Amino acid sequence: MADKDEIFTPRNGWTLLGATLAVALLAWVIAAVNTGIAYAALGMDWVPIMSGVVLLMIFGILLAALNNRPWLAWLSALPALFVLVGSVQYVPELALDRRGVRERVVITADSAEETGGNNHRYTLRREDGVVLEEKLGYDGSGSSYRVGQGIEVIRDPEGVVPVEDAATIDPAGELDTLLMGAGGLSALALLAGRRGHVLRRRDREREGGWAQPRPAAFPR
Repeated sequence: MADKDEIFTPRNGWTLLGATLAVALLAWVIAAVNTGIAYAALGMDWVPIMSGVVLLMIFGILLAALNNRPWLAWLSALPALFVLVGSVQYVPELALDRRGVRERVVITADSAEETGGNNHRYTLRREDGVVLEEKLGYDGSGSSYRVGQGIEVIRDPEGVVPVEDAATIDPAGELDTLLMGAGGLSALALLAGRRGHVLRRRDREREGGWAQPRPAAFPR
């Protein structure tokens, strides 16, 4: 019966090397593809989120298969999160940074004060007194925005990307997050391939030991 380490780990050295390089390259392909999906579905963040989760789960399965050990797949969770966040956030922030209109506004109302809960929708009024149709969204507790506070926002003139606080827009930072995540996944793929090589060499040495003649039994 085959050892559990032999079930998925390629036995041929060149096959293992090719599989390792393919999985390492796949990390960059996933980062690029999901960023492309985010561009195609601009304004619908749930689309690249779902596609990213599926692609990264496939990557985790292949990563574990390189050495038949799940722990490397668990280790990939953090860089995978970087890839997911970076690919989802980079495109809309880049769009706002390039084509967005910056405006000074004052927060005049917070929907959470009326409805309760932690989902905030802030009403914004420009310096000329015009109230923007779009509202600044913030989901979660611990919001630092207050009614009467003045901030600078960036809004999309095409209305595809939601209005955002200008201080939070950093496409270069999101790109760095994406690249760090993809690099981390590639490094883990190389580590998994190295681990698979060690398993393969151990199995070959063990098989070589079995091929040697066994010592004679003790005399009775």
